Amino acid sequence: MARVCELTGKRVLVGNNVSHAKNRTKKRFLPNLNRVTLISESLGRSFRLKVSAAALRTVDHRGGLDAFLAKAKASNLSPRVRKIKEEIETAEIASEN
Repeated sequence: MARVCELTGKRVLVGNNVSHAKNRTKKRFLPNLNRVTLISESLGRSFRLKVSAAALRTVDHRGGLDAFLAKAKASNLSPRVRKIKEEIETAEIASEN
């Protein structure tokens, strides 16, 4: 499975280890990914996602998964999370009527 955050799209970066003698060797910078269960209040369901620690802090700061997805751009989200976002939007519209 790819090392990509499902909420923000953060992925592996590539750079160089540079020694004192200026020798360069390739290095991979891995994102800090965690398997987390997030709960959607409007759907009343929980979702298990692979999320970076930074994205998890942002979800908490914005007030939960529903609030995070309301502000998130669809281009950054994984296809699975895009479907969750659409479900949340339709559930919120249905609850208003």
